[in-house]
Amino acid sequence: MGPGRRRQRAGMFLVAPALLHASLWIGLPVIASVVLAFTKYDVLTPPQFVGFDNFRDMLDDAVFRKSIVNTVVYTFFTVPFGMALGLLMALALHTGLKARGIFRTAIFLPQVTATVAIALVWLWIYNPGNGLFNTLLSFVGIQGPAWLASTSWAMPSVILVGIWQGIGMKMLIYLAALQSLPKELYEAASVDGASKVRQFFSITLPLLKPATFFVLITSMINAFQSFDQIYILTDGGPANSTTMMTYEIYKSAFREFRVGYACAQSLVLFVLLMGFTLVNRRMMGGTRGHS
Repeated sequence: MGPGRRRQRAGMFLVAPALLHASLWIGLPVIASVVLAFTKYDVLTPPQFVGFDNFRDMLDDAVFRKSIVNTVVYTFFTVPFGMALGLLMALALHTGLKARGIFRTAIFLPQVTATVAIALVWLWIYNPGNGLFNTLLSFVGIQGPAWLASTSWAMPSVILVGIWQGIGMKMLIYLAALQSLPKELYEAASVDGASKVRQFFSITLPLLKPATFFVLITSMINAFQSFDQIYILTDGGPANSTTMMTYEIYKSAFREFRVGYACAQSLVLFVLLMGFTLVNRRMMGGTRGHS
């Protein structure tokens, strides 16, 4: 046996555990979900094949349509605002801010903190009686609303939590990208008399294009998969005003025991996320020249 063949076998041996894990815990559930999406299944009785009935039911399901709209609204606000704030904080940390290690840790802390703990803190902040927001508003004579119990304020409140929680990872990716930019370009621009603002728009932003696309698509995928904070903060209410697609899938499967229908809803979410992934690959491929 030649050395090349031995290396090939060693490589296959090393990747075998990962392949086995992916097949058992990712591949099989995906295949099972696709199959069950075309059945009527309530866990207690065997699945019955119903064709495309689950998908037709989705068209008539006002709550599921509402969850799609809510997910799009949540993504539309959390992604761009979170990206802008993450970039601003990365720029501040990149320009020699004092005690930047402490700031970097403080900003990234929500990313590694359990969502349940974060949501419990925000439940107190939004408490209409003695919460932080309404207490501060009372100092200036304003009666604050019941943030999470109001159909008008529940979604903005959840969006604020989503933005705050996601800033750390965006900041970290932008900071890593900023630290890899060539200093020679900035030195040449300074010699030519370019201001800091001109350098930002003419050098920094174009060179950050690959990182921006990566942050954009991963943030959109994370926003579409939001569940924990919704479950704890609002439980999808009031009046389904904060019901997201993942929460509606959970409700169909584990509260109403409509597992087949939940699998069909999951398939729709999977197709949407796969679309974003393909867009990501296409856009990243088009930005290789900048990187």
